[in-house]
Amino acid sequence: MGRVVKRVGACLAAALVVAGLMAWPPEGEYSSVDLQLTVPEKEKLLALTFDDGPHPEHTAVLLDALAQRGVKATFFLVGCQVELAPELVERMAAEGHQIGIHTLDHVQVNGLSQRDFERQVEGLRRVLYPLVGERELWLRPPYGIMDDNTLRWADSPVVLWSVDPEDWKDTDVRRIVRHITDRVRDGDIVLLHDIYPSSVEAALQVVDCLQEQGWQFVTVEQLLHLKGRAGENGRVYRAVR
Repeated sequence: MGRVVKRVGACLAAALVVAGLMAWPPEGEYSSVDLQLTVPEKEKLLALTFDDGPHPEHTAVLLDALAQRGVKATFFLVGCQVELAPELVERMAAEGHQIGIHTLDHVQVNGLSQRDFERQVEGLRRVLYPLVGERELWLRPPYGIMDDNTLRWADSPVVLWSVDPEDWKDTDVRRIVRHITDRVRDGDIVLLHDIYPSSVEAALQVVDCLQEQGWQFVTVEQLLHLKGRAGENGRVYRAVR
């Protein structure tokens, strides 16, 4: 999302090497929905989402802090970054975070042939299954740009966002925090990037501020569940009201 981040060369080959080194996932499907969650009395539900990771250092710091706060988030991953820190992807899954697809090479998916689309989306799914189990992996198209074929070929819900502080533009933590806390409404989906230390710090300040006000942080899948809805393949979700 946002500014194009330089990627490691030969992304596809490197990512597929990671998959080849891992054992195939156990049978069965997995869900990040925690059925024990309860809706706050005044329904202050918020989904934090992070794009472009995992980053070997910054995502690790974020996961530590989210675990301390009891917060679940949604991570839309890029194949090149998965190759750099596969252990963090395994940790995300083990700690109950939702994991999604942000393509192998962080490319726009609109206008792609079906073959190239499947390489970018299904190719990353095949890389991730050995790390996280054969669960549903929802799609967030890079830059939020898509076309009718994106929805037709996604084979999952398509997740966008309703609050975007454009955290890639600068490192002003205070600005990012204020942008989010001044705008959030129940059911919002917030876009951030865990490849920037300033974004990680801003996310944690947002959590600390809003938890004190009674907000509950959930994954996108949990957000839909708690609102009495199920994710539909080919449908776009910017917020869940």
